[in-house]
Amino acid sequence: MILDSLFIIIGIVLVLWGADRLTEGAAAIARRFNMPEMVIGLTIVAAGTSAPELFVSVMSALNGTPDMAIGNVVGSNIMNTLLIVGVTAMVAPMAISRSTVFKDIPFSAGASLLLLILCLDGFSRFSISGNSISRIDGFTLLAGFILFTTYTLRHAKDAGAEGTDGATKPVAVWKSVLFIIVGLACLIGGSDLFVSSASDLAAQLGVSQSIIGLTIVAGGTSLPELATSVVAARKGKSAMAIGNVIGSNVFNILMILGLTSAISPLQIGGITVIDMAVMLGSIILVLLFSYTRFTIAKWEGAVLTLGYIAYAGWLIHNA
Repeated sequence: MILDSLFIIIGIVLVLWGADRLTEGAAAIARRFNMPEMVIGLTIVAAGTSAPELFVSVMSALNGTPDMAIGNVVGSNIMNTLLIVGVTAMVAPMAISRSTVFKDIPFSAGASLLLLILCLDGFSRFSISGNSISRIDGFTLLAGFILFTTYTLRHAKDAGAEGTDGATKPVAVWKSVLFIIVGLACLIGGSDLFVSSASDLAAQLGVSQSIIGLTIVAGGTSLPELATSVVAARKGKSAMAIGNVIGSNVFNILMILGLTSAISPLQIGGITVIDMAVMLGSIILVLLFSYTRFTIAKWEGAVLTLGYIAYAGWLIHNA
């Protein structure tokens, strides 16, 4: 247990350092090519920080533990929208663009609703336990991801040069790319170390697969999003911070669960309609907070954070 605890600490250090390198590299790329930081956050940063979820979910499906794969994605998205946005907003109020409020966040909510509908299997009963995410469902989710990515890249120019800073000294492209690669490597490696060590500790205590997926694994694989968003917010790059969260949520549902279920249909066990409802409700709450003055204030961040603490407490109580 002592060794596992040490690995957890090392994993967190790697994640934090990697997040700083990734943010710097991505921001430099955005400045170099005059791309909005929001678009960088929705695509490159979001895909990179969601790599741990992709790795964990695909391996869970291949190893015959679908509860952990689905729980990982649902738990990560809940943590993204409640805890990560909440903590980031408390560090520095997050300015949200009109495009994000009216296009990106609603798309994330739509992806969450689509997953809930697919899990209900035609609304035959108001329960998802025993249902499955089939291969057809998986290809449907993947089609949604292609649509989202195409739309984001096609409308990148419409967002203007948001977040770019012409007064900042340009960084060489090779150096920016190196920062991104090294940052992602540290994020993925650190997260994997954290997840494996934390999961071992939880298993020794007799915690179920679904609870491990919704909490410990989801928390570990969400560390990149948390670290990257907080670092970005502290550096005044709130567009990249919120883009990272929204992009990761969409990537988790449409790409990760889509690919995972296309590889092997996922049987739903320990995940409930309540978990799905919390995931959908949390992104709607972020949308409502963003709509007011196009800013998520510190007190709103505190409300989101308390919401996650309440949900985690409910999970532990019902474990």
